[in-house]
Parts: sequence; C-alpha cells; structure tokens
Amino acid sequence: MTSTDQSPARPFGAVGTAMVTPLTEDGHAVDLDAAQQLARHVVEHGHDMIVVSGTTGEAPTLTDVEKLDLARAVREAVGPEITVIAGVGTYDTAHSIDLAREHAKLGVDGLLVVTPYYSKPSQAGVIAHTTAVADSTDLPVMLYDIPGRSGIPLAYETILRLGENPRILAVKDAKGDLQQASRVMERTDLAYYSGEDALNLPWLSIGAAGIVSVVSQVSGDVEKAMIEAVDRSDLVAARAAHHRLVPVVEAIMGHMPGAVAAKAALHLQGVLPHAAMRGPHVPADQDQVRALAAALEAAGLL
Repeated sequence: MTSTDQSPARPFGAVGTAMVTPLTEDGHAVDLDAAQQLARHVVEHGHDMIVVSGTTGEAPTLTDVEKLDLARAVREAVGPEITVIAGVGTYDTAHSIDLAREHAKLGVDGLLVVTPYYSKPSQAGVIAHTTAVADSTDLPVMLYDIPGRSGIPLAYETILRLGENPRILAVKDAKGDLQQASRVMERTDLAYYSGEDALNLPWLSIGAAGIVSVVSQVSGDVEKAMIEAVDRSDLVAARAAHHRLVPVVEAIMGHMPGAVAAKAALHLQGVLPHAAMRGPHVPADQDQVRALAAALEAAGLL
C-alpha cells in the first residue's frame, strides 16, 4: 500500500464525538466534573474534536445555562489544542442566535446548527434561519443535516447556497445521501463529516473530512486508526477497523437511542459513574446492558 497521505481539508479536525452529557444520578443537574473527565478521556483516545449539546448530548432537555456551563467546562478541560463545537441550533431563530452569541463568548471553536426541527420551514426559511445564525458571530459553522429528527432534509440547492457563506465550512450528514454529498463536494469547498456511525467508512472513502460519532466515545482509538488507514490508502486496514466496530455500532445505534446506549457503554467501561438519563429518555434495561457488554467485549473494548 502507498504511504502517501490523502487526507482532505479538515476545518474542524478528523475524529469527533457527539459527546453525551453526564448528569447527576437523579438526572436533575449536569455533572460538570464528570463531563470534564469524559472530555479528557476521549481526547486520550484519539479525538481531536468534541461536540457538546448535540442530539447525543440530550440538548433539547438542557437549559441555556446548562449548555453554557457544559461548553465552558469542556473547553477548560481539553485546552486550546482540541476543537470544541457547541450545538446551538433550535427551532427558533432568535433563540439560536442568542445561544450562538453566548457560546462565542466562551471561546468555543465552532457552532453546530441543526436544520430547524418540528417547525418544518421551507427551504427558503432554512436558508434565512441558518444564515442569520451564522452571521450572528464570527465562529465557523457546521451544518447538521438530520431529517429523521428535524423532519426536513437540506436540499442540494440549499446546501450550495449556504456554502457561499464564508462562515459555513462543513456539513455533518446524518441523511446518508452520498450521491448528493459527492455533488456538493464537487461544486464547493464544504467539508463533510459522517454523522451516521454505520456509514463512517463509506463517507471517508468518498472524501469526507472525518466523523462526528456517537460510538467513537467508546471506541476512539479504533475510529482514529480507520481514518488514518483511509488517509494512507490502506483499504485493508480501514476495513478491518470498520468490521471490528460492526457489533458495537449495531449494539449502540440499533436497539435504543444512541444517547442511552453510549452512556450505558461508558458506564460499563468505567468512564462514567452511572448512566442516568433525563426524561423522556430512560436508562438501558438489563437485557440491553448485557447486549452492550457482549458487543464491547467482542470488539476488545471492555
């Protein structure tokens, strides 16, 4: 295999995790000490990017104060070398702008802006909303295209329009439309990040910059090895890493919400003191935990 590095441009890094938000055991408060310990843990295991207050971080259940405290704590824990991105997108443009501006004061490196969920605006509305949020600070923006949760996808023409904004640098794709992404990458400088763990290797193979992964917080070293293998055009090694993670991806993403499974897995690994959730989520049950433990053990991660 050639050793030539074929890595694409990476405005936010390569190995990112959609970090869970550790809570106190009763679920009533964010456990900032545990969040800092988790952030340092993922950095020690190959990550150069952390996304806080995303879907896996239970963002819809966090107050604005909790989101800001979490971003501040993680920024402090990992130092300036690690990219910290804060999820600020909501279904309310004014609220999203307020969150963006407040997070910008904390020294985060970028903003994750999800397509407005529940409201289901037109594509013109999506453009207006996203542009307003992007223009509210000087921070770079990663779009978050996840129609399974937002109710609407980012259309091809919408992505091209948004890509003209100098602050919008990347797309986290949880839509799985590799053909659309290939067309966008051909026409723009937007970087793509895989937002669907089962498709991490396919995304990387067509030129994605990296991943923003749920599973990686329990398997960061393997994810990093896969990305490095793709960069050096070593498909055999990349496939080996991908196949090693197949049972883990299935266990974490296939049978319960990713946030629930990721917290349970981190608890099994001894990284989190417990796996408390905030409603409407409930913790994994005993059968789910046993299945998770078997998958982690099979992958050598327990």
